[in-house]
This record gives sequence, structure tokens and C-alpha cells, in this order.
Amino acid sequence: MTIHDFANNLEERNGIFFAKNQSQISYPEEGNSQCAQIEENSFWFAHRNECIAALVSKFAKQKPFFDIGGGNGFVAKKIQSLGNETVLVEPGLVGCLNGQKRDIKHLVCSTLEDAGFRPESIPSAGMFDVVEHIEDDVAFLKNIYHYLEKNAVVFITVPAYKLLWSHEDVYAGHFRRYTVTGLADKLKKIGFQMLYSGYIFSMLPLPILLTRSLPSWFTKPKPGIDLNQAQATHANKGFLNDLANKLWNWELEQVKNGREIGIGGSCLVAAKKV
Repeated sequence: MTIHDFANNLEERNGIFFAKNQSQISYPEEGNSQCAQIEENSFWFAHRNECIAALVSKFAKQKPFFDIGGGNGFVAKKIQSLGNETVLVEPGLVGCLNGQKRDIKHLVCSTLEDAGFRPESIPSAGMFDVVEHIEDDVAFLKNIYHYLEKNAVVFITVPAYKLLWSHEDVYAGHFRRYTVTGLADKLKKIGFQMLYSGYIFSMLPLPILLTRSLPSWFTKPKPGIDLNQAQATHANKGFLNDLANKLWNWELEQVKNGREIGIGGSCLVAAKKV
């Protein structure tokens, strides 16, 4: 597989394919650098990865996989380890360089549009906490549909519930939060068939509401995020760690068995182009 089999507006430099022109994206420039300092020791990124991998193994086993807006390649590395030939498509240079350090074999520093991906060329794709950064999410999902092969599967995670909106969403460049039903309705209207739709992080909505959302109703946003606080929030330690891990293991088994979880901090869906 070569990248030029899929896109025609790219040039390679130092092992990374760059678009000949770049569009603006709604994501803070330092976002990938901050995530890179958190990902490896984060229960949140680890559990999300396991749930994503379970769905990819179920619905797109061994298919070439395009991780669109894939940041530092944390998910792409996991999918690559499953045996899927994996392409990290990330418009941020820092993310692509971090993906290169993680030995992702195929790196595209671009959006799909700027790269010139061909219609109906992508066998399977993922967008993990990406769609909420797109102002016109329906138009974006229609574009994704356009690029996918017939019967290709797309995998998506997004933050859940408008009620949980906080200053962190504003800083991250989010336009909205979702429900599983709302996201599935958008996908079905475009022409996707739902294969799986549920929530993950079932214990997080109440803590997010109490520690992020409610304070945001009464305070002004601060510039940037407190990285030390973010690292502490994501750390896989503390007296509740064993209980939380049991819950994450239960959630993973639910996803593996195709059972949909009814509440959580993130939506997780898989849908097929038909």
C-alpha cells in the first residue's frame, strides 16, 4: 500500500506526506503537545483505546485503517498493533512528528480535503474526538461518506451530553457535545447503517458535571489549561483505582460482545457505508 494510491495532492518530506496547501482547523496549536504528555499514563486514553480496538477487530479486521485527525498517533499505534495497515491523517505537524516517534508507518500531515483523497478510496476510518471540532459536522460526515469505499466502516468517539459543557470544551475548540441517539440520527440520514452505538466512561458524567460544568456556569474561562491538573485527573492511581478498573473491564466486555452501554462521558459508534 502506498499513500499515492489514495490521494493526489501530497508530497513527501522526511517520511511524512504533506498537503501542498493547508486549511485552518479548530484545535489549539499546543493541544497535541499537551496530550502527548498525558496519553501514556492516562486511564482515559488507555480505556478509550481498548474499546476502539475491540470494535475495529469486530467490524474492520485486517482492513487498511485511516485515523483521521489522529493527533499524536496514540490510537493509530494501537490499531497498527492489531495488524491493520494504518495511516495517521493529522493536520498538525507536532502530532505527525509524535506519530513518527511512535513508529506509525504511514503519516499524512493534512486534512482529507487538502490531501486530495480520492472518492470511495478509504476501506475503514476512525475519528476519535474529532467531529466536535467541526463547525458543520453534518457536511464533514457527508465528506467522510464520500471518501469511504462501499461497505467501509467508520468509527467515531465524541464527548457526551450538552449538560456537561464546560470551559474545557471552549478551550479545546469544541462546537458541541453529543448524545448517541443524536449522532446516530445524523449518520443514518447521510446513509450510514449503524453497527454499534453506545457510551463509555459510564462513571464520569456526575464528576464532570460537579467539577467542570457547574463551576463553568459561574466563572469566566481561563486562558489555556492547567497541565498539572490535567495529568492528575488522567492518572491511573488513587484509592478508587481498583473499582474504576473493574468498571472499565466490564465496559470493555460489553463493547466486545456488542452490548450498548446506556450512559457515559463519551459516545462510541461504528457505522457502515451502504
